[in-house]
Amino acid sequence: MTAPLEKPLLEQELTKSIIGAFYAVYNALGFGFLEHVYAAVLEKELSMRGYEVGREVLVPVYYRGELAAYQRLDLLVGGRVVVEVKASEHLPPIAERQLFNYLRCTKLEVGLLLHFGAEAKFKRLVHTSAHKRPIFADQGGSFAPRPSKSANSASPIQSNLTRPNDPDAQTESNSTAPYDPDAHTKL
Repeated sequence: MTAPLEKPLLEQELTKSIIGAFYAVYNALGFGFLEHVYAAVLEKELSMRGYEVGREVLVPVYYRGELAAYQRLDLLVGGRVVVEVKASEHLPPIAERQLFNYLRCTKLEVGLLLHFGAEAKFKRLVHTSAHKRPIFADQGGSFAPRPSKSANSASPIQSNLTRPNDPDAQTESNSTAPYDPDAHTKL
C-alpha cells in the first residue's frame, strides 16, 4: 500500500521565500534593532527577491456594521501573506493572537509571525475561508480609505467581514488599494 500524497501547504513557496528572507535579514543585522528597522530591511530584501510588498497596510475593523478603527499589517507580501514583525527579547504571548485577528478580518488565509529576538523564530498561521465566521452579523464588508499623513502609508485592503457564502453580501474594492485580495487569495 502506498502512502497518500501530501497536500502542499497554502502559499508554501511564498512563505518559504519569506522565511528565507527573514533569516537573511536576521543574519545580517542580528538582534537589538527596533521593529521598524527590521520591517524596512525585510521589505527591501523581499522586493529584491521580486515580490510586491505593502508596508503598514490598513485593515478596517467594524463594530455593529460601522467602521470603528483600522489595524496596520506590518507587511503584506504578494497580496497573499500577512507578515507580523516583532523585535522584543521575548515574543509577547499576544503576538500570535494579533496575527490571527489580521487573518480573521481579511480574506487573507496565511500569516507569518517573524520574531527578531535574541534567537530568530517564526510561526506560520493559517486561517482558511472555510473556517472564518463573521465578526458581527449583517456587515457588508466594504471599506473606506483612511486619509494618510504621508505617501509611505499603504492604502487599505478589502476586509472579509461578510457572511460566508452570502450571495446578497456587498463588497467594494478601492482602486487605490495596493492589492486585490480576491485576485490572489485561494477561497
